[in-house]
Amino acid sequence: MDAVDERRAVSRWRLILGQTAEPSLRNSGGGEAIELTEDEQIMDQALAAIYDDTSTYSGEQSGSGSRRGAPGSGTGASAPRLSKWLGDVRTFFPEDVVSIIQNDAMERKGWKQLLFEPEVLSQVKPDISMVGTLMALKGKIPEKTKETARLLIQSVVDELVRRLEHDLRRAVTGAINRRQHSPLPSLSGLDWKRTIQRNLKHYDVERRQIVPEKFYYFDRARRSKEWKVIVDIDQSGSMAESIIWASVTASIFASMPALDTQVVAFDTSVVDLTEQCANDPVDMLFGIQLGGGTNIDKSVAYCEQFIEEPKKTLFILISDLYEGGSQARLVRRMREMRESGVKTMCLLALSDEGQPFYDKRLAKQLSRDGTPSFACTPALLPALVEGALKGQDLADLVKRLGISAG
Repeated sequence: MDAVDERRAVSRWRLILGQTAEPSLRNSGGGEAIELTEDEQIMDQALAAIYDDTSTYSGEQSGSGSRRGAPGSGTGASAPRLSKWLGDVRTFFPEDVVSIIQNDAMERKGWKQLLFEPEVLSQVKPDISMVGTLMALKGKIPEKTKETARLLIQSVVDELVRRLEHDLRRAVTGAINRRQHSPLPSLSGLDWKRTIQRNLKHYDVERRQIVPEKFYYFDRARRSKEWKVIVDIDQSGSMAESIIWASVTASIFASMPALDTQVVAFDTSVVDLTEQCANDPVDMLFGIQLGGGTNIDKSVAYCEQFIEEPKKTLFILISDLYEGGSQARLVRRMREMRESGVKTMCLLALSDEGQPFYDKRLAKQLSRDGTPSFACTPALLPALVEGALKGQDLADLVKRLGISAG
């Protein structure tokens, strides 16, 4: 390692460990002082404001504790200083690191209430965790900040829609439309396999080619309300990220004419968010109230009234299954729903995060009864929806996709 690489390594460790580690790092480097560049000094100040024993942010060098010290609880940072801190963090750190630092600032320093300032909120990097924080605080957000908060949530929702919409639409149209044929000619919709099979008897030996008597086309017409999709969302606080993804998913479903989409959220009470979801997923998110108890059985009972054709209904329960109501009645209700012909699945989590916390015993019970219960990333959801609408065995599909079921 040359001198330049060694200096970079030492300064990186200095930024990670904080000012208190400087004597040790200096000794290991031969006693020479650790000189941080101007940018590194700004980065050090930004990190010290969160991970050291300081709760304010200014232009002065700060940091007397360890980066791994106990979380602080100060709330002394003013809005202008926090706004500057957010600007520095977004300037000097990668995007994925920015999200981590922002969330640590909310949890370690008690700065959540400073999100109520529009000038501060406008500097926040929009991400799912920040949307979850705003949802939890929505009842406390003052009028002057609501529009800024809405814009932040809208930017995250738009990004999630971009990530999911194309694959989800393709999955639904692939499952529904391609099973029907149309007399209307369309080269892009030509069913080559069916056309060749049905015209083999018209093979011209001399010309060595098939002369089709009739062409067959896939029906690309948008038919109305082919399937009922019911999305039942647990709005307990631990489900925040799943709620956001579920809201986006439900809004995409609601925009498809082939699907009749019903959206329900629950804690100990049940709220129907179908209208808000169809109009604007941001409105739907503002209709979610994080926290409270859980009565899954009550919500499933409410959803049953919307099942008109069981074999044309997909029921998606999104919950960690920590049931505060009757587990036995819930299991029986889900079993009867599935036995009637409804395609049922339970998403223990719908997110990009790791292994969720959930009631393993209840998840296994539902899975044994034919309702596969599993955590799912948004990327895998389209394949699951397509499989369900095609009538595939969902438990088998979950295994083939490599998903670990409850």
